[in-house]
Amino acid sequence: MAKPKDNPNYKVIAENRRARYDYAIEDDIECGLILEGSEVKSLRAGGANIAESYATVDEGELWLINSYIAPYDQAKTFTHDEKRRRKLLVSKKELSRLWSDTQRKGMTLVPLVLYFNHRGLAKLKIGIAKGKKNVDKRATEAKRDWNRQKQRLLRHGE
Repeated sequence: MAKPKDNPNYKVIAENRRARYDYAIEDDIECGLILEGSEVKSLRAGGANIAESYATVDEGELWLINSYIAPYDQAKTFTHDEKRRRKLLVSKKELSRLWSDTQRKGMTLVPLVLYFNHRGLAKLKIGIAKGKKNVDKRATEAKRDWNRQKQRLLRHGE
């Protein structure tokens, strides 16, 4: 995700770099998060991890499960649970589409990037993905290596 140069509020907090390697991402969607006060402070300090988390549609609501937001040291009395389920905010139309993709097509909802948008609000980009087999992973890696080698040859050939 490219950072807009003129925007001081935009900041990537956590990125799931392994997601594009393990999954074939068909589509992505931006979601809002319902957070507690100390969670927002901790995110501003940069303490989060979404690498082992996933999203699921449960009882008509979208949830982020197993994401980690570090405890905020200055919040003494009102602290948060680091690995609690967090509700994600999407429109009803998008929610029904996500539900049908996961139930009928066998897709998975994978968190890609957790960031503050240009207005300073915490957002999560989730990908609608299908798991890759080892053969697919090797093919992707071979393609990436060939593109690197091609670029190298073009650079040194001129």
